Amino acid sequence: MTDCLADPHLRYSAATHPGGGPREIVILGSTGSIGTQAIDLVLANPDRFTVTALSAAGGRVDLLAEQAHRLDVRTVAVARADKEAELREALAARYGTRPLPEVLAGPEAATELARSRCHTVLNGITGSIGLAPTLAALEAGRTLALANKESLIVGGPLVKAVAKPGQIIPVDSEHAAIFQALLGGTRAEIRKLVVTASGGPFRGRTKAELASVTPQDALAHPTWSMGPVITVNSATLVNKGLEVIEAHLLYDIPFERIEVVVHPQSYVHSMVEFTDGSTLAQATPPDMRGPIAIGLGWPDRVPDAAPAFDWSKASTWEFFPLDDEAFPSVGLARHVGALGGTAPAVFNAANEECVDAFLSGQLPFNGIVDTVAEVVAEHGTPASGTRLSVPDVLQAETWARARARELAARAAARSTHATSEARA
Repeated sequence: MTDCLADPHLRYSAATHPGGGPREIVILGSTGSIGTQAIDLVLANPDRFTVTALSAAGGRVDLLAEQAHRLDVRTVAVARADKEAELREALAARYGTRPLPEVLAGPEAATELARSRCHTVLNGITGSIGLAPTLAALEAGRTLALANKESLIVGGPLVKAVAKPGQIIPVDSEHAAIFQALLGGTRAEIRKLVVTASGGPFRGRTKAELASVTPQDALAHPTWSMGPVITVNSATLVNKGLEVIEAHLLYDIPFERIEVVVHPQSYVHSMVEFTDGSTLAQATPPDMRGPIAIGLGWPDRVPDAAPAFDWSKASTWEFFPLDDEAFPSVGLARHVGALGGTAPAVFNAANEECVDAFLSGQLPFNGIVDTVAEVVAEHGTPASGTRLSVPDVLQAETWARARARELAARAAARSTHATSEARA
């Protein structure tokens, strides 16, 4: 699989600290779920890892300063320039008379960190703003532990143009699972990839039954604890659509050979079916520390990184086909992925705006994917993947966000008008 971005058979050699010692890590998005769990893993394995730099958006400055102090990092970055003074004060309160780490601030700060001296960059930023840091880390020759799926999805051709085979280690649980299962065979022996989905909180409901669900209903995920956007994406199964596109880009497998199956227990994180009929599944209890450890430590495994199954206890694992009528997002994502160019960026950006509209009460649940589909259709023929540039992606996203907001506001106005007429 020498043409794959994520190839477990290859051992990409990133630049290492000249003095040897623990592997140097830069963590982007350190105050989020992925970042905080990665820090726990580093602190539990000081002989294996050391963190040289951290970045965060700026919403949790005190936590960022605490992390920097605990890890004794060289550099701390915050995306919001207006939070720089607050960050410096928080650092000073913890460091006392000790020298403070270097502080970077502004929207380019994380990208600058991604180029800094280290072995591995963990990109745990949420959203397509992670594209520039992803490209910077790859261009600088770092190993990229990728949790920011959006950067690959919106900038697929750009990432593929600069990434060397094996340079990306996927941190999504599904793609970390495929990555490990692929060790069981050669590229020619792969029949299909099987991406598992928990089904979210609405598994088994029809499209009509989904019409009246609330944001509170959608945020009640049965097996995973995640941020609100990712949790709603799990409820609509947009996250599975994004993961299908990601699998296609990471492993260079055609869309027709990537299947989604619903697995409510979330024990099997994904599977690879080989041409002889064998299927290899990667399974652990639902816990992101395992995939994070693969991303930071590959090709070595980190002992006791995550809990294992107690095989002395009975358990039941179930698998169901995907209901494409109730959850059309996966089919839409396949269409978008096949279009390529700026279409995935439009899909992702429109979805983020529609999720916000749903959470604020502007859109009904089914309106999320319906509106995204309308924006994708209006977008028409995307810019060619061979000529794709970062400005192309940003322009497409800007248009998609604006159009999605317009359609959501129009839907909200129609709903308000209909309610007023019904009361009259």
